[in-house]
Amino acid sequence: MPFSQKQYNSDLTTTTFGPLEKYVAANDNREGQWIPDCNNPASRGVFVPAEPPRTGDFMQTYTGRQYWPCDPRPHEVFIEDIAHSLSLQCRYAGHCLRFYSVAEHSVLIARSLAAIHAPEVALAGLLHDAPEAYCVDIPRPLKPYLTNYKDIEQKNWLAIAARFQIDRELPDEVHDSDNRIIADELVNLVPMPWHARHNNPLGVRLRYWSPEKAEREFMATFDALMAGRAA
Repeated sequence: MPFSQKQYNSDLTTTTFGPLEKYVAANDNREGQWIPDCNNPASRGVFVPAEPPRTGDFMQTYTGRQYWPCDPRPHEVFIEDIAHSLSLQCRYAGHCLRFYSVAEHSVLIARSLAAIHAPEVALAGLLHDAPEAYCVDIPRPLKPYLTNYKDIEQKNWLAIAARFQIDRELPDEVHDSDNRIIADELVNLVPMPWHARHNNPLGVRLRYWSPEKAEREFMATFDALMAGRAA
């Protein structure tokens, strides 16, 4: 009898990455059936996907899942993957005096917004750079010259927005905070004349969290904002 792939769960992912978090157990994200190979009863058979072929190839995420960055689907987005990846990516392509992660940047923006705006706005602030978990953090001057990058980034953002039920259009408050925080982040860069353009700081202080600390703070902020939104 054919059986659903969902009935087959290897312990390989848990062995490799440790126990998974509370949200969803890992699988390879593909619906389908295993068709037994009559010529080789010892074989698991041939897996026949229930969905059409995807655009591009997949990448393996931190939690041991498959993710297609050129063909993203909301149900394949997991906050643990986003938090972990952003905690390991340094702002400004690493040209900082000290390590300062995209995750910390996102948490500082979210907490600043949460002090004066609804949880919905702060959650958008926390996730505004979430596509970079799959498309990496590209410096602003480079983005316009990367063919199709903006389109791919937008596709990933739409999948993330749908997954966490937030508006696909970022609030103006998030854009404003993302620009203003540059003035606060200049303390982590060698002084240059262009810094004078950024004279309206958000008023946050960089903590230079380790990746582990940044990941924990990102997840804690996400949980708090999701709870606040549901209240």
